[in-house]
Amino acid sequence: MTRIIGISGSLRRGSYNASLLRAAVESVPTDSKIETASIRGVPLYDGDVEAADGIPAAVTQLKDLVAAADALLLVTPEYNHSMPGVLKNAIDWMTRPGADVARVFGNKPVGLIGATPGGLGTAFSQTAWLPVLHTLGTRMYTGRSLYVSNAAKVFDGEGKLVDAAVQQRLKGYLEGFVSFIRG
Repeated sequence: MTRIIGISGSLRRGSYNASLLRAAVESVPTDSKIETASIRGVPLYDGDVEAADGIPAAVTQLKDLVAAADALLLVTPEYNHSMPGVLKNAIDWMTRPGADVARVFGNKPVGLIGATPGGLGTAFSQTAWLPVLHTLGTRMYTGRSLYVSNAAKVFDGEGKLVDAAVQQRLKGYLEGFVSFIRG
């Protein structure tokens, strides 16, 4: 069983990216599992807080989940043609202390997908993640891409993926990602 940790990069209730992550959980190949983790509760990074109090419990839990998984799936919104600050903040915390980077991220297969109400998908956000994930020593899945645009038409009012073409693209992405993980 291939175990993937999926993290939505949005805190918004009704987030399209949380909806996309839920759809991924339902669409992953049967011999794999996506477990969701949350960045809610991760405070803004502050070196003074780290020095005085250590790593927050929410960060330690997130780090341990990612370290123990076979792979990481980041479901990233796009804000101003770049990555969302809350998700970048969580990743920054997860690199503390620096000695933990290899344990958490080293050679970890990572996939990037995302949804946005805009017309261009999350291509800029996903591209902005590449140097960060390269620096952390991850293995990026680049076999397919999934940039979901016009998300208000792709998901219904309950956050269910209702667009058959996007559903097929998601399924294809996940099949390729699982093959890459097992590489």
